[in-house]
Amino acid sequence: MAAASGHAVWLNPKMGKYLWWQYGVIYQIYPRSFMDADGDGVGDLRGITNRLDYLAQLRVDAIWLAPIYPSPMNDFGYDVSDYTAIHPMFGTVADFDRMIEAAHARGIRVILDLVPNHTSDDHPWFRESRSSRRSLKRDWYIWHEPAPDGGPPNNWLSEFGGSAWEWDVKTQQYYLHTFHRSQPDLNWRTPDVQEAMLDVMRFWFDRGVDGFRVDVMWHLIKDDQIRNNPLNPDYDGSHPYRRLIPIYQEDRPEVADIVAMMRGVADEYEERTLLGEIYLPIERLVAYYGPDGRGVHLPHNFHLLTEPWEARRLAEVIDAYERALPAGAWPNWVLSNHDFPRIATRVGPEQARVAAMLLLTLRGTPTIYYGDEIGMVDVAIPEESMQDPKAQNMPGFGLGRDGARTPMQWTAGPHAGFSVGAPWLPVADDYARSNVEVNLGADGSMLTLYQRLTTLRRSERALATGSYAAVPAAGDVLSYLREEEGRRFLVALNFGGTRASLAPPGLRLLGEVIESTHPRRRRKTIDGVVELDAHEGVVVRLA
Repeated sequence: MAAASGHAVWLNPKMGKYLWWQYGVIYQIYPRSFMDADGDGVGDLRGITNRLDYLAQLRVDAIWLAPIYPSPMNDFGYDVSDYTAIHPMFGTVADFDRMIEAAHARGIRVILDLVPNHTSDDHPWFRESRSSRRSLKRDWYIWHEPAPDGGPPNNWLSEFGGSAWEWDVKTQQYYLHTFHRSQPDLNWRTPDVQEAMLDVMRFWFDRGVDGFRVDVMWHLIKDDQIRNNPLNPDYDGSHPYRRLIPIYQEDRPEVADIVAMMRGVADEYEERTLLGEIYLPIERLVAYYGPDGRGVHLPHNFHLLTEPWEARRLAEVIDAYERALPAGAWPNWVLSNHDFPRIATRVGPEQARVAAMLLLTLRGTPTIYYGDEIGMVDVAIPEESMQDPKAQNMPGFGLGRDGARTPMQWTAGPHAGFSVGAPWLPVADDYARSNVEVNLGADGSMLTLYQRLTTLRRSERALATGSYAAVPAAGDVLSYLREEEGRRFLVALNFGGTRASLAPPGLRLLGEVIESTHPRRRRKTIDGVVELDAHEGVVVRLA
């Protein structure tokens, strides 16, 4: 069994009192698509292990793996049938132990996805629960009598389309599934469920896992009166789930108690961390830090994913987030993930470079989605060819996620060096020129920009853990200061396609451009005004 290495392995003397999950960079891996070592066209744990040197070179401090547990794969691993084992597709427990040992040896922490809201309908817990109304595990899931007309108990909707209730012929009741019908929701009001899931956390912590990203944390508790959700008067037709306002189905007050239980388990171990998947407005998101900071360490902040890519709007969002953070709470930022189009697809290749600088210079922990560091874009997959159950259940809404989950592009060789076999999803057409091998060491490449920025974060404490202060700017320019122990850095980002300048009143700008999204602009002296090319971002070390 792999044991967690001692604290000193990750201690960064430059960062003083801060912990790894505060000063570090997290890298999200979608295991099916990262690296295939056995040639079956699906990524695996040995493939990840084989690429750890690359991740060390990228200077990431932790990797977060999407689910690798046994699963029927109706939702590609988010339908778990055994929480304490490894799906044979990804390898064995021994492969996992070797991977975590190799990662720790390189100073890289390992975060697993925890999926506590629901299981697979193939999980032994659910098979027992649906065996009889008298089952000892009946209350492990949310069962309910039909409405008087025989239909579902209420109007709750599934995130994957249609009703959130599924009829069980054998026991003549409905069970709740917030997502796919094969993903029945656990009943977190049942103490035995709480105990079982907390023991799952301990199982993996004991194997040396450094943290969990908790899937759909804000969904964990539902209204105990099963009240109907109100209609959404502002529904825009973009997603059927939004026809209702799910006030009785998510973000219930009692979820704070569940988060506190999880935090209590994490605190039983040294320097373990919890990340929470929470798609909520800022004022609700920050509540998940918990009273007195006893909630989740990093409630995932997805506002760079969901807000318009406009300088003035993002400036407002960043400032609102900073103001809303509770005392002592640590911020975090995400640009892309496995559920949304990639950043380069959303904003284009030039602005993707600006986005990288934004992500890696804002105050807080950044999460990089695999492939963003080489500028990967979504692959256009016809809806009829989509494997994603969300797209299959709701055709015509453009909700398929396969395009953002395609294989990592390592080389210009067959299948982009991802596998010797046919990949489970198609490789992007541009893989021959957009891959790690071509990007590595090439001045001006996206990968080199990421490496320079992650290196800069490690070398300059102000950019990793320093204070944040907005700098007045107008038009397409977003700017802020990072400062710690007398070292000050100005970040200026041009979100527009024309030249722009920054000369904020009351701030003397004298220094040197130490990093730019446009390599030829490095080492330029700044005296009074920052001139920005179109789509340029700069980091200025102020005198």
